[in-house]
Order: sequence, then structure tokens, then C-alpha cells
Amino acid sequence: MNRTSAAINRIQPSPTIAVTNKAAELKRQGRDIIGLGAGEPDFDTPDFVKEAAIAAIHANQTKYTGVDGTPECKAAVQAKFKRDNNLDYALDQISINSGGKHTIFNALLATLDPGDEVVIPAPYWVSYPDIVLLAGATPVVIQCGVAQGFKLTPEQLEAAITPKTRWFIFNSPSNPTGAAYTRTELKALADVLMRHRHVLVLADDMYEHIVYDDFDFGTLAEIEPGLYDRTLTVNGASKAYAMTGWRIGFAGGPAWIIKAMAKLQSQSTSNPCSISMAATVAALNGDQSFLAERNAAFQRRRDLVVSMLNQTPGLICPRPEGAFYVYPDCSGLIGKTTPTGTVLINDEAVAAYFLETEGVAVVHGAAFGGSPAFRISYATSDELLEQACKRIQRAVGNLR
Repeated sequence: MNRTSAAINRIQPSPTIAVTNKAAELKRQGRDIIGLGAGEPDFDTPDFVKEAAIAAIHANQTKYTGVDGTPECKAAVQAKFKRDNNLDYALDQISINSGGKHTIFNALLATLDPGDEVVIPAPYWVSYPDIVLLAGATPVVIQCGVAQGFKLTPEQLEAAITPKTRWFIFNSPSNPTGAAYTRTELKALADVLMRHRHVLVLADDMYEHIVYDDFDFGTLAEIEPGLYDRTLTVNGASKAYAMTGWRIGFAGGPAWIIKAMAKLQSQSTSNPCSISMAATVAALNGDQSFLAERNAAFQRRRDLVVSMLNQTPGLICPRPEGAFYVYPDCSGLIGKTTPTGTVLINDEAVAAYFLETEGVAVVHGAAFGGSPAFRISYATSDELLEQACKRIQRAVGNLR
């Protein structure tokens, strides 16, 4: 009677959400917790975006819309792709969804069958392999460790592709590492993909606007126009525009994939929130100058966290080019013993030790397929970040 499906048994709950929920529960119990698990900007949604949503409510834009987005929201996304990425999409090549995760879910569920393979570089965003597994396909994970800057090489990609490969999922700047690929590095990967014309490409550009040190962002279908007809370029309002709770993701790509995604969406969520879409129109079409101001704050925080973690014996923290995460290697802590006599056998034990002893919540690297490491989101105040890093330094100093 109490039987769940084989599909649901193939997947795990989201580890990042689990860490965030645990930190919130400990706070409710009165513990002093600094939560660095959630990938969520601490900035508010811009006022002009909120005003557009309020105006939409007063204009009674509160009814069902087209299944995969209003014409106005699709047009704003269409203009964004042209302005930011030099990509031309017709409106029937645009999909609007209830968050970037929903976009990826729709794309993979609509195109994968048992026996298909999906190439995923690791460390990866936690949901990629599980969505592939839910669809009955097989994730093919390629390890891209700290020694190679967490970046996939063309040789690794070439070796991973087989006749069964259906998709290559690519995320730059990366969640969880913040690593971002240069245009030269993208072209080298694109050259491999051009030799394997049966492979579809999912370019997850969610952190496109959160880059540092004059980094020049590019996306695969822009770098190599020959990939245009088989690339789904995914993005959303959540990160750059601080609209995580509004739940709007979007994509541009081949019309046949967009149509299949809409078919699936018609039998699941139906349309995204009409108010959120009105807000997204304002976000994408409005003044973009606030992005640079917020990036300056993120860059300052990045530099603070990287500096303090690299002053901690046993941790190696690369300096990321984008997103708002660092991914320190903690191999120097594995095998050490805590003051209570517990041996840190893996990065999950390291993360548990930080939370239990110092009240700092991080996500262990195994959740992202890249161990031993942990992810810190520095999308919080400078003061909390400095305090959290001091706590981590203290915790490490107490190991023997």
C-alpha cells in the first residue's frame, strides 16, 4: 500500500534545500546559526520590478495565461537574448517556466528515454543528475577537480560522448564552484560538440550577470552558431534580479523542444504566475545599472571569504570568476579528530562538525559530486561572512 514509484525512488531530496531547512530549524530552537547554504541573493527585488507587479495586480492581470508564458514576457526574453547574447529567437522558440529548475526539468523529461545518456561535468548543480534519473536516463559524470580549475577539458568531453549521449549539460558561471569559462575555452568545447551532431546542449546561464574582474561572459550557441539548432539556452530572473521567490525561469532554443516542453507543462503546472511574469518584463526591459552595483558588493564578499579561508590550515579556496559561491577543498581536514573524538571521514562530516560546533551551515561537496570540499554561498552580509569564516577557522584550529 505504502509504495512509491520506481522513478521517485531513483532520486534524493535536494541537499541544498535540506541544509537550509536544518539551519532554519536550529535557529527556531534558539541556536546562533549563520546559514551559508542557500543560493539566494540577500538583496531585495528592485523597487521598479515590485512596482510593475503591483500595477499588474491592479490591472487585474490575475487570470490564466498561455501555458508557457505571456506574449509580453516572451518578447522581453527574446529582447534579452538578442541584447545580452546576440541570439535571435522567434516567440515560438521561447519558454517561460516556474523557475530555472522547472525549465531544466521540462526539457529533460520531454526529451529523454531509458538508455539515453547525459554528460554532466562535476562538481555540478545538485538537481542535474536527479532530473536525469527521474526521466529514466543515465547521468555520465565527469570529474573536473580543483587542479583543473573545476573546468571540463575538450579531451574529457570527447571521451565521455557515446552514441547513447542525448544531452550535454553545461553551467557557467558554475554552481557550486563559481568557475566560469572564457570564450576560448567555450570554443574548444564547441569544436568537440560540432563533431557529434546527435548531442543536444543545455547551457545553464543562470549566473550570467554575476561575474567579476571584467570577465567576458559568453554562451555556447553564441560562440559557435553551428550549435544554435540543438542548444537550449537556459536563464531566469532569480539570481541577477534577486527574484528567487517569484519563480520565473526561461529558455530559448529549437522550436520542437520548446513545443515539447509546453506540452509537458500543460499537464503539470500550466502557466507560470501571471504577476511574476509582469515583474520579469520590467526586470528584463528596465534599467540594468543596479547589476554592476550589486556585483561590486559580491566581489568584495568573494575576496573576503577567499582570503580568510585560504588563511585556514587544511583548506584551499580557489578564487571564482562568477556566481556567489566558493568551493574550498577540505582534503587537509579529512582524517583529523574533533575535540569530542570524532574522526572526520568525509566532507559531510566536516560540514556537520562546522554546524554542530560553530553554528555555520555549509553544503558538503558530495552533494555536488565533487569531494572532499564544501560550498559556501557568500550572498549575505560582510559582517556575517567575516564572523562565519572566523568560526570556521576556530573549528579547524580545534582539530587534532
